[in-house]
Amino acid sequence: MNPVLSAQGLVRRFVTPERTLTILDGLDLAVQPGEVVAIVGRSGSGKSTLLGLLAGLDHPDGGKVTLDGQDLATLGEAALAELRARRLGFLFQNYRLLSALTAEENVRVPLELVGRRDARDRARHWLAQVGLGDRGGHRPAQLSGGEQQRVALARALANDPALVIADEPTGNLDAATGQTVADLLFSSIRANQAAGIYVTHDPLLARRADRVLHLEAGRLVAP
Repeated sequence: MNPVLSAQGLVRRFVTPERTLTILDGLDLAVQPGEVVAIVGRSGSGKSTLLGLLAGLDHPDGGKVTLDGQDLATLGEAALAELRARRLGFLFQNYRLLSALTAEENVRVPLELVGRRDARDRARHWLAQVGLGDRGGHRPAQLSGGEQQRVALARALANDPALVIADEPTGNLDAATGQTVADLLFSSIRANQAAGIYVTHDPLLARRADRVLHLEAGRLVAP
Protein backbone atom coordinates (compact mmCIF):
# COMPACT_ATOMS: atom_id res chain seq x y z
CA MET A 1 0.00 0.00 0.00
CA ASN A 2 1.35 3.40 -0.94
CA PRO A 3 1.45 6.03 1.81
CA VAL A 4 -0.87 9.00 1.55
CA LEU A 5 2.02 11.20 2.59
CA SER A 6 5.77 10.67 2.72
CA ALA A 7 8.61 12.95 3.68
CA GLN A 8 12.17 12.02 2.85
CA GLY A 9 15.25 13.74 4.18
CA LEU A 10 13.48 16.98 5.10
CA VAL A 11 15.77 19.84 6.04
CA ARG A 12 14.66 23.29 7.16
CA ARG A 13 17.01 26.02 8.26
CA PHE A 14 16.45 29.58 9.43
CA VAL A 15 19.19 32.15 9.07
CA THR A 16 19.58 34.83 11.75
CA PRO A 17 22.20 37.58 11.97
CA GLU A 18 24.03 35.53 14.60
CA ARG A 19 23.80 32.00 13.21
CA THR A 20 21.99 29.46 11.06
CA LEU A 21 19.44 27.36 12.95
CA THR A 22 18.76 23.87 11.64
CA ILE A 23 15.19 23.06 12.71
CA LEU A 24 14.68 19.85 10.72
CA ASP A 25 17.68 17.72 9.86
CA GLY A 26 17.02 14.83 7.45
CA LEU A 27 13.56 13.99 8.77
CA ASP A 28 11.63 11.01 7.34
CA LEU A 29 7.94 10.16 7.71
CA ALA A 30 5.36 8.00 5.95
CA VAL A 31 1.65 7.82 6.82
CA GLN A 32 -0.64 5.12 5.44
CA PRO A 33 -4.36 5.37 4.58
CA GLY A 34 -6.45 5.05 7.74
CA GLU A 35 -3.47 5.76 9.99
CA VAL A 36 -3.31 8.60 12.52
CA VAL A 37 0.07 9.82 13.76
CA ALA A 38 0.66 12.10 16.72
CA ILE A 39 3.78 14.27 16.86
CA VAL A 40 5.00 15.47 20.23
CA GLY A 41 8.07 17.39 21.38
CA ARG A 42 9.20 20.34 23.41
CA SER A 43 8.15 23.87 22.49
CA GLY A 44 10.35 25.28 19.74
CA SER A 45 11.40 21.87 18.44
CA GLY A 46 9.91 22.56 15.00
CA LYS A 47 6.55 20.80 15.12
CA SER A 48 4.57 23.59 13.48
CA THR A 49 7.39 24.12 10.97
CA LEU A 50 7.10 20.44 10.03
CA LEU A 51 3.33 20.66 9.56
CA GLY A 52 3.76 23.66 7.27
CA LEU A 53 6.18 21.70 5.08
CA LEU A 54 3.94 18.63 4.96
CA ALA A 55 1.02 20.80 3.87
CA GLY A 56 3.03 22.60 1.20
CA LEU A 57 2.62 25.92 3.01
CA ASP A 58 6.40 26.24 3.23
CA HIS A 59 9.30 24.85 1.20
CA PRO A 60 12.12 22.69 2.60
CA ASP A 61 15.79 23.50 2.18
CA GLY A 62 16.39 19.84 1.39
CA GLY A 63 14.46 16.61 0.89
CA LYS A 64 10.96 16.23 -0.49
CA VAL A 65 7.32 15.77 0.46
CA THR A 66 4.97 13.56 -1.55
CA LEU A 67 1.21 13.92 -1.04
CA ASP A 68 -1.24 11.59 -2.73
CA GLY A 69 1.50 10.48 -5.14
CA GLN A 70 2.63 13.97 -6.12
CA ASP A 71 5.99 15.51 -5.27
CA LEU A 72 5.06 18.94 -3.93
CA ALA A 73 8.30 20.48 -5.22
CA THR A 74 7.26 19.78 -8.82
CA LEU A 75 4.02 21.78 -8.54
CA GLY A 76 3.58 25.47 -9.24
CA GLU A 77 1.75 27.60 -6.71
CA ALA A 78 -1.61 27.29 -8.50
CA ALA A 79 -1.37 23.50 -8.79
CA LEU A 80 -0.20 23.24 -5.20
CA ALA A 81 -3.12 25.35 -3.97
CA GLU A 82 -5.57 23.18 -5.90
CA LEU A 83 -4.05 19.96 -4.53
CA ARG A 84 -4.37 21.31 -0.99
CA ALA A 85 -7.96 22.39 -1.62
CA ARG A 86 -8.96 19.00 -3.01
CA ARG A 87 -6.92 16.52 -0.99
CA LEU A 88 -5.83 18.18 2.25
CA GLY A 89 -7.65 19.36 5.34
CA PHE A 90 -5.69 21.61 7.73
CA LEU A 91 -6.95 22.43 11.21
CA PHE A 92 -5.10 25.43 12.60
CA GLN A 93 -4.62 26.04 16.31
CA ASN A 94 -5.94 29.61 16.02
CA TYR A 95 -8.88 28.65 13.73
CA ARG A 96 -8.04 31.12 10.88
CA LEU A 97 -11.66 31.81 10.05
CA LEU A 98 -12.47 34.80 7.84
CA SER A 99 -14.14 37.33 10.13
CA ALA A 100 -16.33 38.89 7.42
CA LEU A 101 -17.89 35.54 6.47
CA THR A 102 -20.49 33.47 8.25
CA ALA A 103 -19.71 30.01 9.56
CA GLU A 104 -21.38 28.44 6.54
CA GLU A 105 -19.45 30.69 4.16
CA ASN A 106 -16.16 29.84 5.86
CA VAL A 107 -16.81 26.17 5.16
CA ARG A 108 -18.37 26.69 1.74
CA VAL A 109 -15.99 29.11 0.03
CA PRO A 110 -12.95 26.78 -0.21
CA LEU A 111 -15.19 24.17 -1.84
CA GLU A 112 -16.55 26.70 -4.31
CA LEU A 113 -13.04 27.77 -5.27
CA VAL A 114 -12.34 24.28 -6.63
CA GLY A 115 -15.69 24.05 -8.39
CA ARG A 116 -17.64 21.84 -5.98
CA ARG A 117 -21.28 22.23 -7.06
CA ASP A 118 -22.41 20.69 -3.80
CA ALA A 119 -20.48 23.27 -1.73
CA ARG A 120 -23.54 24.63 0.08
CA ASP A 121 -24.90 21.17 0.91
CA ARG A 122 -21.47 19.98 2.05
CA ALA A 123 -21.02 23.02 4.27
CA ARG A 124 -24.41 22.56 5.91
CA HIS A 125 -23.85 18.82 6.33
CA TRP A 126 -20.52 19.28 8.09
CA LEU A 127 -21.73 22.10 10.29
CA ALA A 128 -24.49 19.76 11.41
CA GLN A 129 -21.93 17.00 11.97
CA VAL A 130 -19.97 19.23 14.36
CA GLY A 131 -23.13 20.31 16.17
CA LEU A 132 -23.46 23.76 14.63
CA GLY A 133 -26.29 23.24 12.19
CA ASP A 134 -28.15 26.17 13.74
CA ARG A 135 -25.13 28.52 13.76
CA GLY A 136 -24.33 28.69 10.07
CA GLY A 137 -25.42 32.31 9.76
CA HIS A 138 -23.20 33.54 12.59
CA ARG A 139 -19.86 35.23 12.03
CA PRO A 140 -16.77 34.16 14.02
CA ALA A 141 -17.08 37.05 16.49
CA GLN A 142 -20.51 35.74 17.45
CA LEU A 143 -19.15 32.28 18.24
CA SER A 144 -17.24 30.94 21.23
CA GLY A 145 -13.71 29.63 20.83
CA GLY A 146 -14.97 26.06 20.88
CA GLU A 147 -17.57 26.83 18.23
CA GLN A 148 -14.97 28.50 16.03
CA GLN A 149 -12.74 25.44 16.29
CA ARG A 150 -15.65 23.23 15.27
CA VAL A 151 -16.31 25.46 12.24
CA ALA A 152 -12.62 25.11 11.36
CA LEU A 153 -12.95 21.34 11.76
CA ALA A 154 -15.97 21.28 9.43
CA ARG A 155 -13.96 23.26 6.88
CA ALA A 156 -11.02 20.84 7.18
CA LEU A 157 -13.21 17.76 6.61
CA ALA A 158 -15.73 19.04 4.08
CA ASN A 159 -13.62 18.23 1.02
CA ASP A 160 -13.22 14.52 1.96
CA PRO A 161 -9.44 14.98 2.28
CA ALA A 162 -6.91 12.22 1.79
CA LEU A 163 -4.84 13.80 4.56
CA VAL A 164 -5.89 15.79 7.62
CA ILE A 165 -3.23 17.84 9.43
CA ALA A 166 -4.03 19.42 12.79
CA ASP A 167 -1.90 21.76 14.89
CA GLU A 168 -2.88 21.46 18.57
CA PRO A 169 -6.52 20.66 17.64
CA THR A 170 -7.72 20.84 21.25
CA GLY A 171 -5.12 23.21 22.69
CA ASN A 172 -7.45 26.18 23.18
CA LEU A 173 -10.52 24.23 24.23
CA ASP A 174 -12.05 23.12 27.51
CA ALA A 175 -11.98 19.41 28.25
CA ALA A 176 -15.53 18.63 27.07
CA THR A 177 -15.26 20.58 23.80
CA GLY A 178 -11.79 19.16 23.20
CA GLN A 179 -13.15 15.65 23.56
CA THR A 180 -15.91 16.42 21.04
CA VAL A 181 -13.46 17.85 18.50
CA ALA A 182 -11.06 14.92 18.95
CA ASP A 183 -13.85 12.34 18.55
CA LEU A 184 -15.06 13.96 15.34
CA LEU A 185 -11.53 14.26 13.99
CA PHE A 186 -10.61 10.62 14.58
CA SER A 187 -13.93 9.14 13.47
CA SER A 188 -13.95 11.13 10.23
CA ILE A 189 -10.37 10.25 9.32
CA ARG A 190 -10.87 6.55 9.93
CA ALA A 191 -14.30 6.35 8.32
CA ASN A 192 -12.87 7.82 5.09
CA GLN A 193 -9.62 5.80 5.20
CA ALA A 194 -7.78 9.10 5.15
CA ALA A 195 -4.48 9.72 6.91
CA GLY A 196 -4.08 12.02 9.89
CA ILE A 197 -1.16 13.87 11.44
CA TYR A 198 -1.50 16.08 14.48
CA VAL A 199 0.72 17.92 16.91
CA THR A 200 -0.24 17.97 20.56
CA HIS A 201 1.12 18.67 24.03
CA ASP A 202 -1.70 16.62 25.57
CA PRO A 203 -0.48 13.09 26.46
CA LEU A 204 -4.04 11.75 26.59
CA LEU A 205 -4.76 13.00 23.07
CA ALA A 206 -1.41 11.67 21.83
CA ARG A 207 -2.24 8.18 23.08
CA ARG A 208 -5.31 8.03 20.84
CA ALA A 209 -3.11 7.93 17.74
CA ASP A 210 -1.96 4.76 16.02
CA ARG A 211 1.63 5.96 16.38
CA VAL A 212 3.30 8.60 18.53
CA LEU A 213 6.54 10.14 17.27
CA HIS A 214 8.83 12.54 19.11
CA LEU A 215 10.47 15.40 17.24
CA GLU A 216 13.99 15.55 18.66
CA ALA A 217 17.10 17.18 17.19
CA GLY A 218 15.32 17.71 13.89
CA ARG A 219 14.16 14.13 13.38
CA LEU A 220 11.19 11.96 14.31
CA VAL A 221 11.87 9.09 16.67
CA ALA A 222 9.64 6.47 18.27
CA PRO A 223 9.37 6.67 22.09
